[in-house]
Amino acid sequence: MKFKGTKNYIATQDLMLSVNAAATLKRPLLVKGEPGTGKTMLAEEVAQSLDMPLLQWHIKSTTKAQQGLYEYDAVSRLRDSQLGDEKVKDIHNYIIRGILWQAFTADHQVALLIDEIDKADIEFPNDLLREIDRMKFYCYETRELIKAKHRPLVFITSNNEKELPDAFLRRCFFHYIKFPDAETMKSIIDVHFPGLKKELLNAAMKTFYDVRNLPGLKKKPSTSELLDWLKLLLAEEIPPEALHSKDEKVTVPPLVGALLKNEQDVTLFEKLVFMQRHNR
Repeated sequence: MKFKGTKNYIATQDLMLSVNAAATLKRPLLVKGEPGTGKTMLAEEVAQSLDMPLLQWHIKSTTKAQQGLYEYDAVSRLRDSQLGDEKVKDIHNYIIRGILWQAFTADHQVALLIDEIDKADIEFPNDLLREIDRMKFYCYETRELIKAKHRPLVFITSNNEKELPDAFLRRCFFHYIKFPDAETMKSIIDVHFPGLKKELLNAAMKTFYDVRNLPGLKKKPSTSELLDWLKLLLAEEIPPEALHSKDEKVTVPPLVGALLKNEQDVTLFEKLVFMQRHNR
């Protein structure tokens, strides 16, 4: 089965090729890109397109690799032994299966998303090398080898908060999701807002890219923020002419808080508008 995009997800040709290449090579697809460019959604849409269940492991700063395999709940076992519970005789009752265990033992091939791997400790990717590469691991408490019945289609996302180890990168197929150009962005918008009036679309796109291309922004607005902003413009019935001045100079757009998410960027943008007006 090949991924060919979906009606809900506009995938570029090189992205579709990358998904299919990773599947052919039986390697994880490491996806990088700005926040809001659809990295997590990619795994969801590929799973749906290929009719696979999707297992998701959202990584936090406190996440340990062992949690993806399994955890042994020794505290509960001790408590149950003190209460005389019969189930303490079977250690399997205290093994909490992690996402990788679930993926390996699934009856059918699944898609596995390891989301924002760069949030974890620097050793986290190295600790998963062997399991992801060999598709098996050993549970010492139950003395059993857990082997993958079907190799899952693995997606790993990163926001580049930390550099990933070379040994880990070597085992992945890599794709960087570039920020959409204007034509691709229009296709994305059409999926979410079919029938959007051309005047509003053009005015919103111009304003969005004016804001995004402002040098010095701490956080550039992303695709998801553009979609949120359009939703608000429609809800508040903001007319296209409110998005730009008559002389086409940059102006502070309505509901700018949907696009700019910190006070430094808002101040920087307001200064630009003030300077343009002052230099007329």
